[in-house]
Amino acid sequence: MSSVLDRPGLEKSPLADLHLLAGELGVENFRRLRKADLIDAILARQTGEEIAAEPEEIAEVTSEETAEETDEAADRPRRGRRGGRSRARSRDADTDDVASDDDVAVDDAPAVRDDDVVAEKPRGRGRGRDREDEGGEDKVAEGVVELLANGSGFVRLAPPEPTDDDVYVSAAQVKRCELVSGDRVSGPVRAPRRSERFPSLIRVDTINGRPADEVAEGTRFEDLPAAFPTERFELGSEDPTVKAIQWLTPFGKGSRVVIAGPARAGKSEALKRIAAALAGREGLEVSVVLAGVRPEEVSEWAGGPVAPLASLSFAASPDAQAQAIEQAIEQGRRVAARGGDAVVLADTLEYLSAGAARRALAAARNITGGGSLTVIASAAATLGGETTVVALDEGMTALGRFPALDLTRSGTLRPDLLVGDAGAQAIAKARAEAGSA
Repeated sequence: MSSVLDRPGLEKSPLADLHLLAGELGVENFRRLRKADLIDAILARQTGEEIAAEPEEIAEVTSEETAEETDEAADRPRRGRRGGRSRARSRDADTDDVASDDDVAVDDAPAVRDDDVVAEKPRGRGRGRDREDEGGEDKVAEGVVELLANGSGFVRLAPPEPTDDDVYVSAAQVKRCELVSGDRVSGPVRAPRRSERFPSLIRVDTINGRPADEVAEGTRFEDLPAAFPTERFELGSEDPTVKAIQWLTPFGKGSRVVIAGPARAGKSEALKRIAAALAGREGLEVSVVLAGVRPEEVSEWAGGPVAPLASLSFAASPDAQAQAIEQAIEQGRRVAARGGDAVVLADTLEYLSAGAARRALAAARNITGGGSLTVIASAAATLGGETTVVALDEGMTALGRFPALDLTRSGTLRPDLLVGDAGAQAIAKARAEAGSA
C-alpha cells in the first residue's frame, strides 16, 4: 500500500497536525514523541509496520519546539490541505475560521493558546461529544474585552469580574479586529473541547455596536492626521524632578518624550515616578514595558502602580526587546485609533537598533479630532523627532542635587500650545538663566 503522505510533506507539517494524524492512525504514546520519531511512527502505521519507541526516545516536547511549530502554523498562508489531514480537520472547520483562528488552552494553562492548534483529545474516549457540539446551533456571547499580555484575551460576560463562562479570544482575532481592552464585542461561540477550559469566540460580529468589518477597515493609523499636543499632563507630584519636568519641559497627549542621560543619571527613577503620577487616571490607558533594564528594576516595577506588560533584562537580545516594545506600542495604537488616550512608558530604548527605537517613538501622535498615543521612553541620548526632551545631569544626581534637569539640553517643541504664551516665556527665561549660570 502506498503512503498517503511522504516524509517531506510530514516534515513541513506543524506539530499540531502531526498529533492529529497520529491520533487518527492510532499511534501509541504519540504526544510523548519528538517530531522525527513521530514522523517515523506515522509512516510505519501507514505501511502497516509496527515500531516500538525505546524508553530513551520518548520525551516530552519542549515548550520551545511547540512554540516554533505553532508560529509556523500561524504564519503560513491558507492553502488547500493535503490528503487525510484535510478530511480529518474539516470536521473542526464547519464555521468561519474555527480551525485557523481558534486557539486551544489545556487545563493547566487556560490563558495561553496558540493560533492554528487543534488539541489532541484524551485517548480512550470517543468523538461523539465534539460532533454534538459542532452540530448544534452557535451560542452568541456579548461582553467586554480584557486583553492579556500575550496578545490574546477574554470576553468578560460580567465585567470586571472573571467567570467560568468567559469566552477566550485568540491573538489572531485581537489583531485582525484591532481590539482593545474595554471594547464591547459580540459573536458566535463554540463550546470548549475536552482539553480546553473555556469556550472560544468563533468570530467577532460587532464591536461597540458596529459591524466588525466597518471598524477594522478604517484608515491606517499611520495615515491619520496628527497635530502638535495641546492638552498638557498635570503630573501633580511633589517630587522635585517630576515637578521640574511638568513646568520646565511640559508634555501632553500625543507627545514623544525621551528622558535622556548617561548611566546613573536617574532616568529609570524619573520614568517610574511619572508612571505613578499618571496611573489610575480616568479615560487614560497607561502601560509600561521594560526592555534592557537591570533584574532588580524588574522587581521594583512589578510592585509599582502600573504592572509592566513585558519585562526583559539587559541580557535579552535587541530583537526580543524591540518586539516587546512594539507589542506595547501596538496596543496603544489601537486605543488611539478608537478615539481613546493611551500612554506607553518604555524603559529603555538604549539597546534597540536605531531604526527600531525611532519606530517606537514615532508612533506617538495627537490625532486630529480623535485620540492620542503618548510615548515616554528613556534612552542614553536623544533620537530625533521628539516633541519633549528631558535631559538629566549625572553629576547633579550623584551629588543629590534635585531637580537634576540639564535645562540647556532639555526643552519642549511648541510649549505655548501646552502652557500658553506666558508659560512659554517663563520656560525660556529659566533656560536662559541656566545657560548663563
